[in-house]
Amino acid sequence: MWSIGELAEHAGVTVKTVRFYSDRGLLPEAVRSAGGHRRYGPEALDRLRLIRALRTLDLPVPDVGRVLERQDALEDVVAGQLRELGSQLAALRWREAALQLLHDCAPGERAERLLLIGGMTTPPSTAPLARFWRRWLPARLPARVAASVIELAVPQPPSDPTPAQVLAFARLHAFTSAPCPGTDQPQPAVHRPDQGYRPALIYEGLTEAYALAAAPIRERRAPHEGEALDCFVSVYAHARGTRDTPAFRRHLSGQLAADPRIDHYWQLTAEVTGSPEPTPGAAHDWLCTALEAQTAP
Repeated sequence: MWSIGELAEHAGVTVKTVRFYSDRGLLPEAVRSAGGHRRYGPEALDRLRLIRALRTLDLPVPDVGRVLERQDALEDVVAGQLRELGSQLAALRWREAALQLLHDCAPGERAERLLLIGGMTTPPSTAPLARFWRRWLPARLPARVAASVIELAVPQPPSDPTPAQVLAFARLHAFTSAPCPGTDQPQPAVHRPDQGYRPALIYEGLTEAYALAAAPIRERRAPHEGEALDCFVSVYAHARGTRDTPAFRRHLSGQLAADPRIDHYWQLTAEVTGSPEPTPGAAHDWLCTALEAQTAP
């Protein structure tokens, strides 16, 4: 049996460290001496070395206790620490990019950019963007369809952003957080019940039309007639329960041209993602332009 001082000497730690782990139940004592002093067996040394190894990884004491109780808990604890560390690293990268953004900009831009950056968390939350889309989408859109649209429309913050991406996301955050001007609902006509469309069918079908338009957009081809436009129009015709006719195309083109636009949102989204893949907004504009060119007198 070792005293607390002898165990500390064998393990290369202080007596205070041994007492700390003992008091928290991580290092059970074997017996107590007649005078009430702690006594530890040789197995306590192995346990203390394991505790020190786990603490070297900055594992919290409760997690250390979980690992000591169940060896199979180590995998879960390590996975949890990796997730937490990943979040911390992402926050540091965003802070670094934000500081670099402020450092490199002209003095006259610094105050404005500081306010933009200060308006969001680090790393930023996508909650304001999701709320923006819930206001934009029709009120009675099925939850499954709404969730699919929001997932497609809301860009995820890059884990290692450039200063330009930080600025774009800050502007996107400010844009979606600001109140909508005016009193009318800033939504497309097809969202309104009096127009005869079923928005759920539109949002479910537009995904295919946007995918068909992506190829010519990547190739920088001008908007034109073809499969993508036909698919685009048929989605609206089906949602209204009518046929795709020249008259319907002229009507649809006028309706879409009068709709409110959020081009600024999609431009900033493209800057945030840094992806060459066209955004849904870019595909929608390309198809509307193709429809307008086809139906123009």
